[in-house]
Amino acid sequence: MDFMLSEEQEMLRKSARDFLTDKCPKSYVRQMAADEKGYSLALWQEMAGLGWMGLAIPDLYGGFGMEFIDLAVLHEEMGRACLPGPFFSTVVLGALTILENGSDKQKAVYLPEIVAGKMIMTMALNEADGLYEAGSIATTAFAERDDYIINGTKLFVPYAHAADYILCVARTSNEKDEKKGITVFIVPAKASGIKYKLFENIAGDKLCEVTFENVIVAKDNVLGRVGEGWPIVEKTMECAAAAVCCDTVGVLQKVLEMTVDYTKERKQFGKPIGAFQVIQQYMADMMTNVDGLRFCVLTRRPGGSAKACPRHAKRRLRRHGRRKLMNDASL
Repeated sequence: MDFMLSEEQEMLRKSARDFLTDKCPKSYVRQMAADEKGYSLALWQEMAGLGWMGLAIPDLYGGFGMEFIDLAVLHEEMGRACLPGPFFSTVVLGALTILENGSDKQKAVYLPEIVAGKMIMTMALNEADGLYEAGSIATTAFAERDDYIINGTKLFVPYAHAADYILCVARTSNEKDEKKGITVFIVPAKASGIKYKLFENIAGDKLCEVTFENVIVAKDNVLGRVGEGWPIVEKTMECAAAAVCCDTVGVLQKVLEMTVDYTKERKQFGKPIGAFQVIQQYMADMMTNVDGLRFCVLTRRPGGSAKACPRHAKRRLRRHGRRKLMNDASL
């Protein structure tokens, strides 16, 4: 299937794949999963040197000013390599949100630092019920002179323990419409009153519980307008969903490649299992699914990836003899 990528996008895909094949082998992924920090500063700086953090940031702030589709191509390759690190939280949740909604001063302060690989950022949104809904925001922020005082607990905040700044979504007033009265704050991650707890999980993802206890934030650190932060969150979640889907396509592309290789190696009845027509049919179906998912993502068609991903993964496990999920097998 021809996805009509431009010459620049094809070059980006190839250069990213070559770089990640060299710098992000399976051993590195396992090492970072076991590491508390979860990423290598040296590799992060190399990525910044390639311009990845500034791919979709205007040249005014040191970036390349490319489109989100270019970032999607890069995200797919990151997913294919299972690249660990705060790229998603810093660029998609942080930089793009500030680019879209920040003041000129805020853009000038934060974006060049992100592009240069000198700043890690994330967003604190989810709370106790884990829902992405305005009514779920219970963290409060009350004005006091020239500051706001933030109190509350956020869950599943990616790379909060390594961040320099957190975009905290808090309720500044109680309104009949739950989508009103919500504000986004740019909070220094090491501010007094912030505590972190890293969640243990089977994937080794660096997700944190972040507690804000009387955290003081200057009014100048409000992103957008006070009480009008939910549309900012909704737009950010749209971009985040698209980026995660791109990662997923990359993962499934790698799954397909590994499965094809395995069907060539494993023998049954004296010949590779890939020689059997039923296995070939499964492989053709998997390739169709991957290309279909890629098409859904690049054209932003909802639902496609959610329906096909479980089926794709299930078939892949069947081809591998239903071996259990384990690091040694890279499953």
